[in-house]
Amino acid sequence: MKYPRTAVAALAGVLVIGAAGCGLTSGSPLVDNVEPGTVGRGEPLKGAKLTVASKEFTEQLVLGAIMGIAFKAAGADVLDRTGIQGSIGAREAVRSGTADAMYEYTGTGWITYLGHTKPIVDPHEQWVAVRDADRRNGITWGTPGPLNNTYALALNRKNEKKYRTRTLSDVAALSKKNPGAVTLCVEGEFAAREDGLNGLKRAYGMNIPNSRITKMAGGIVYTQTAKGACVFGEVFTTDGRIKALHLAVMKDDKHFFPNYNVAPVFHTKALEEHPQMERVLAPITKKLTNAVARELNAKVDVDGEDPHDVARDWLEEEGFVKKGGG
Repeated sequence: MKYPRTAVAALAGVLVIGAAGCGLTSGSPLVDNVEPGTVGRGEPLKGAKLTVASKEFTEQLVLGAIMGIAFKAAGADVLDRTGIQGSIGAREAVRSGTADAMYEYTGTGWITYLGHTKPIVDPHEQWVAVRDADRRNGITWGTPGPLNNTYALALNRKNEKKYRTRTLSDVAALSKKNPGAVTLCVEGEFAAREDGLNGLKRAYGMNIPNSRITKMAGGIVYTQTAKGACVFGEVFTTDGRIKALHLAVMKDDKHFFPNYNVAPVFHTKALEEHPQMERVLAPITKKLTNAVARELNAKVDVDGEDPHDVARDWLEEEGFVKKGGG
């Protein structure tokens, strides 16, 4: 979801050299046998030939499948180009019209693509700013959902009971009252980013020396935090391992971290031709919360289920689509 500026520049260069290398020319038809449920009635997309994209990580694969299956139920022929390597490659697919739509995050649009350094605190105002600025790029942002996949600190239940922290302000207070109690497990990128650990420490006045900060790979942060190897660990708020490992997430009570609310983004010309795309997705996007995302992501990352199956099962359970009778 989030990439350092240097990586963005490098990826952009790769994209110019060869779009095919980013996976923009691959894809396969969606063959799910689904019918309209509460969305897609009357098959408003019948006759449309649409391509959906996503990035390559779990949540994006699930969201991409949700979008494609919803369009399929609404009557469209859908080409699946989910799983594109990197944010820039997926973004370029929609910007260029190689893909018609994908789910994106407002903070990623504002900071990574549009080059801003200061996030907007209010989630709706953040979405409006991204929507308005991205019009010039031929991209139209649909209505966002409550799902906000941003950074957070978490700890295991034993340490939560011991230290009684609920917010990042509580963590800052603990770092001053009992400095030895606050140890951190974080990814190297988070430790270096201004919208990561450096900015967090300044915003909350946290007193955490480098000797109490351990850098490691992202997946290991979750397991080490669950074991209590570090009292606090860096997490993404919609990661399924939060629930599976019984971690408690600290509230960002000063709203330091950017909002990364999910919203469908469309190639503007494609949306003008098929405006029903947004109407089909609107009730689905509204239903996407952090709790839903954690549950769906956990089915993939913890239980080993296929992202496409997880997406279809959820759409059917919610009544958005029905199994086809053929």
